[in-house]
This record gives sequence, structure tokens and C-alpha cells, in this order.
Amino acid sequence: MRKFLLLFLVVASVLWAQPEEPGSGEPADTEQPAEVTEEQTGQAEETGGDTAGAPEGEEVERAQSASMDLIDLFIAGGIFMWPLLIALLIGLAVTIERFITYKRVRIDVGPFLEKMGGFIRKGDVGGAEELCERTRGPVAAIMHAGLLRHDKGLEAVEKAVESAGGIEMAYLEKGIVVLASVSSIAPMLGFLGTVSGMIRAFGEIAAAKNVEASLVAGGIQEALITTATGLTIAIPIQMAHNYFISRIGRFVLDMEEASIFLVDTLAEMEHLKQL
Repeated sequence: MRKFLLLFLVVASVLWAQPEEPGSGEPADTEQPAEVTEEQTGQAEETGGDTAGAPEGEEVERAQSASMDLIDLFIAGGIFMWPLLIALLIGLAVTIERFITYKRVRIDVGPFLEKMGGFIRKGDVGGAEELCERTRGPVAAIMHAGLLRHDKGLEAVEKAVESAGGIEMAYLEKGIVVLASVSSIAPMLGFLGTVSGMIRAFGEIAAAKNVEASLVAGGIQEALITTATGLTIAIPIQMAHNYFISRIGRFVLDMEEASIFLVDTLAEMEHLKQL
């Protein structure tokens, strides 16, 4: 039984694999593609006639340029997009680093000075120094430097606070020059790319016999892309630079307030001891 079933399957597969006879289905198959071919030919001629006009061609070009992604824009911008990319990466890195740093060293100065004053008035200078060591930021740093010189007089305390303030200012201003440089160099690189693109566009005009819009489109596109990229990089970096300058000014005010508080408190304690 299994042999007959296997033989039946083999015969059925062979018959199924045989091609159809020429007289059965071939004419119908050949007529249908012929009709389709004529319809496709008519549609192709109509499409070719429509696209031959200039307005339709312009619409196709606009659709292609509007669908460009960032990679296509980067390539179309030319060689000056690479230094612009480097400037963007540097600016972003410094901006993120400064933002995290200022957030970490920021403290509430009022409660900190109250605790410091409580330790100093009790005569516990060691406790005040330990509080400064546990606290981050420039305010605690200059207070700690002044407390280390409290036994050498108020003048020594003021000099120590001033020296520590200069060191902390250098730390706070780290990277600000880089942001200022990026915000000023990026537009210049964009304008340089603009000049390069216009030079290329006019060079193609001079070399061509018949001037067409497609000849100068690449150069003008390069010019506009580099200009827009330079301004796009410079504007947020300049905003970050101005914001960090305001934060540094706030830190300076806090350090001045803390230094005055320290000197006044130590002077008050010395005066009470003399009394």
C-alpha cells in the first residue's frame, strides 16, 4: 500500500511539473501582457510628456531637497562642516562639564555661615575646619584657608582668604574661554564655507557655456548650509557662556560675603577676649 501511494505521489508531481500545452493557455497569457504593455506605454508617454516641462521638474527637485536628513546636509555642506562639527563637540563637552561642576559646588550660604559662626563663637575652630572639609565649593574652601591662619592674626587670615579666592576663581572660570572661542569661531567658519561655496558656484558658471540653475545650486546650497550651521552652533554656546558668567558672579558674591563674615567673626572674638 505504501508503494502504490508513493508511486501515485511521484506520478502526480511529474504531471504537475509538466508545462501546459501551447494551445491551451498561451494565447490568453500573451494577449493580456500585450494589453498591459500598450497601457503601460501610453502611461509612460503621458508621464514623459508631463515631466518634460520645467515646472514639474522643479517640483521633483524641491521634493528631493526637502527630504534631506542631517547626513545629507553634512555632506552637502562641504569640507568646512568638519571643523564646525569639532567646534560643536568641544562646546557641548565644556558646557556639560561646567554645568555639572557648578551644580555640585553650589551650596546654601546662609545656613553654612550660621553653622560656622556657631563653631567659632564656641571656640571650636577644629569643628569649623571639619565642617569646611565636609562641604564642597569655593565658599568652604576660602573659609578653610582663613581658619588655618586664625592664630596668626587677622591680616594673615585676609591674605589666606584672598589667595584661596584667586585659586577658586581660576577653577570656576575653567573652560569659559573655550566657550567664548567656540561661539566666535563657529560663525566665522560658517562664513568661510559661504565664501567657498560661492566661489565654486561662480567657477562653474564661468566654465559652463549655457548657464542653468542646476550649475550653481550646489555651491549656493553649500554656502547656506555652512552659514546656518555656524550660527546654530554659536547661538546656544553663547547663551551657555553668558549663563555660566552669571553663575560665576553669584559665586563671587558668596565668597565675598563669607570672607567678610569670617573676618568680622574672628575680630569679634578677639575683641571679646581682650575685654
